[in-house]
Amino acid sequence: MENLMSPSHLSEHSFFPMQNTIQNYAWGSISSMRELFGFKNELQEPQAEVWMGSHPKGCSMVTVDQHLIYLSELINKNKSAYLSTDIAQEFGELPFLFKILAAEKALSVQVHPNKHQAEIGFAKEEQAKIPLTAGHRNYKDSNHKPELVYAISEYKAMNGFREYSEIIALFRQVNCCELSDLVEDFGNNLDAKGLETFFHHLLTLNEQAKHRALKQLLTYAATHQEQVECALVIELSHQYPNDIGLFSALLLNLITLQPGEAMYLNANTPHAYIKGTGLEIMANSDNVLRAGLTPKHIDVTELIACTTFSPIPFNQLLLSPSHTGSCDHYDIPVSDFNFNIFHGPQQEQVLTSSAEIVMAIDDDLTLTSHKGERLSLTKGQSVFIPAYIGHYVMSSNGRVARAFN
Repeated sequence: MENLMSPSHLSEHSFFPMQNTIQNYAWGSISSMRELFGFKNELQEPQAEVWMGSHPKGCSMVTVDQHLIYLSELINKNKSAYLSTDIAQEFGELPFLFKILAAEKALSVQVHPNKHQAEIGFAKEEQAKIPLTAGHRNYKDSNHKPELVYAISEYKAMNGFREYSEIIALFRQVNCCELSDLVEDFGNNLDAKGLETFFHHLLTLNEQAKHRALKQLLTYAATHQEQVECALVIELSHQYPNDIGLFSALLLNLITLQPGEAMYLNANTPHAYIKGTGLEIMANSDNVLRAGLTPKHIDVTELIACTTFSPIPFNQLLLSPSHTGSCDHYDIPVSDFNFNIFHGPQQEQVLTSSAEIVMAIDDDLTLTSHKGERLSLTKGQSVFIPAYIGHYVMSSNGRVARAFN
């Protein structure tokens, strides 16, 4: 197979069709991937995520002259050619992971560390020789994990702390006797430090206090289900009974993205996806610090250290694109990735200076290189496009997603 990867091969191929890993996590949807993209699911398993990229936990395969190889193997043959010289020098790998995500049940409330925190945390755990697969391991790599989600269906989520005054008002409404002293203390200190102290005490309640507090929360929620927060508490309690994360509905902004809307999630920001199908692009990392709605390990000390206790105003949650022709461009504040959505592009010229992954969302897609090489994809299919191609032409009657640098 080595001859496929010779330097001359770089000038012969513009498009590398992908075969992607489907992750069958328990919170995934049995039907969404099939209904939206026609993916088979003969075993009726929950199909949670489709990974498009070179992450070792789910590296895509690409077709090269009718042979399948790992995308990482292809890139490693000539990183400067496939990624671009600049990206190869800065990152040394494909710096983003692109996903389809279909949540039937809520994911855990979680925070991702920033780059500096991830580097320190990963080094410490490596030095301590904690296995990467250990349940109490926090850092799987040394990278940060900012991410963007683009809704394909209606997409329910929690993102960032509410305004301090809103949090305290909701907890006073619930009037949970078990938390009255904590609520009173927070009410007298409505700032980042006050929220940090409140959050820490909430997560470290002993089992009996936690059980009593949750019982009082559920009693209130059951009689106030017209409140969106209470309805969510009841819904989540069926999925995660006796979980302190049920209080997240009072702490975090609740948002429902409509199809075609997008949201950016920065490092150090607590969030959770509740239900829906979307596209997600993120830095190439698997670092997660959990804060609730999970049976998995919660490292409260590390979580607190990696959380920013400042509110995110609700009107700043949506990320609105700029428009050029058929293309929506989302302004991302990190260098790891960029994201475009094309709406029915017809012979659209696309300039590229980095590696790209392009996916047909809801109709067939045809790509043509400047040398006349053509590739057709059906919805749900994706292709890796190397940096050296320079430019290509895109045509589709539907939406097309483009992940790049």
